[in-house]
Amino acid sequence: MDEKMVLIGAGSAMFTRGLVADMIRSGVKAELSLVDIDPQALEVAQRMAEKMVQARQAPIRIRAAVDRRQVLPGSTVVVTTIGVGGRRAWEQDVFIPRKYGIYMPVGDTTGPGGTSRALRMIPAMVEITRDVLDLAPQALYFNYANPMAVVCRAVHKATGARMTGLCIGVFEVHHYLAGVLGVDPADFQFQAVGINHMTWFYDMKVKGQDIHPRLHQIAAQRLAAAPAADIPVVEGRDAPRPVPPDGSAVASDNPFSWKLFQVFDAFPAVLDRHVSEFYPQFFREGVYYGRRLGVAENAFSFENTIYWGDKIYEEMRAEAFNPAPLAPDYLDRVGGEHEQLMEILDSIRNDRGKRFSANLPNTGQAPNLPLGLVVEGPAIADAHGVRPVAVSPLPSGLVGTLATRFQWVEVTAEAALEGSREKFLQALVLDGAVRSIDQAEQLADELLAAHRQYLPQFKGEG
Repeated sequence: MDEKMVLIGAGSAMFTRGLVADMIRSGVKAELSLVDIDPQALEVAQRMAEKMVQARQAPIRIRAAVDRRQVLPGSTVVVTTIGVGGRRAWEQDVFIPRKYGIYMPVGDTTGPGGTSRALRMIPAMVEITRDVLDLAPQALYFNYANPMAVVCRAVHKATGARMTGLCIGVFEVHHYLAGVLGVDPADFQFQAVGINHMTWFYDMKVKGQDIHPRLHQIAAQRLAAAPAADIPVVEGRDAPRPVPPDGSAVASDNPFSWKLFQVFDAFPAVLDRHVSEFYPQFFREGVYYGRRLGVAENAFSFENTIYWGDKIYEEMRAEAFNPAPLAPDYLDRVGGEHEQLMEILDSIRNDRGKRFSANLPNTGQAPNLPLGLVVEGPAIADAHGVRPVAVSPLPSGLVGTLATRFQWVEVTAEAALEGSREKFLQALVLDGAVRSIDQAEQLADELLAAHRQYLPQFKGEG
């Protein structure tokens, strides 16, 4: 069928470029409406998308609107990838906690940064969802915005909407582990269940054979070559430098994830950059194997993530307004969060029943995780949409690692929906990064004050 797609948050330039390139390669006939509240970012996205479509004469019509309600009626697919406040607000989520000795390499999922981000994101996502339910109730509805588990849970609590959260993390770790083992990813079977960015791979096999013993051998070899976890930070590395945003140039091969595998006999996705934020008790003052988490020139530099985001946007803006045609390789596949969306749509429209990882409310598919809360786990995409697949119960140790996190999700969602400073404090305490309740209060008030313009539900708090 022809698709009428709406992308809300199209100013996320890399996502938009990647999605348009995937649509062109898929051959889909579609109308793609780009929506962003920033007119300048929207114009960049529109011009870029139109140049890409023109370069291949693809059967895709590009529209653009600041008001989503203009383009939502009759939509068959709605995708959200918004970031309330953009990179400048994201910086405050990370830099303000640093003043309190809390270092985060990402700051968009958990920790004080992820909690603060959720307060901004949830009201906007709820309003978007109400418009989707009003104007496009039959549309497939996919969310990529972080913090994934909290956003999806709050939207479901507030509206009951059937939203599917998508993330590339499990896909990436599947291929990472297959590469470590030297096997074809198609031969590597596993169950992966948890909370987005802290999803456990367990019951892993290659062609039906248990490969946990082999992974334990690999873990021992890699950790034998890794530095001690708590050695002092090497200072004097704070000068900005454009290294890859994944931190690969300065971080060893995920020693913390391999250590967790040794302890729990399960491997966490999505590797140390995200997983370390779920265990702040082990990384006080950001100490991470002789480096400082998130700091430029150290481990998983947050500054360089921002640097590359700004740089890529400026490059796309220049290309969008450049009258010359696109380079022949511009439409080569661009990796990123968008990668599986067209495959999922193809599986649904053609009833292929392919298996993906998705974030969905737990209706019993994960038997010993909380019902109702959003679980990342396997799902089937077929003519009925995206449906969760039942998995075997997680070992009790894995359930324990997730228990407080799921309750943090619930309290954070309530704080954002209710505009409750009290529940914001509770969420910071449950998260575990703060050293005291007094520190949590100071941090909460400073974050509320910094983001006041994006927090109308707090009615003057901060």
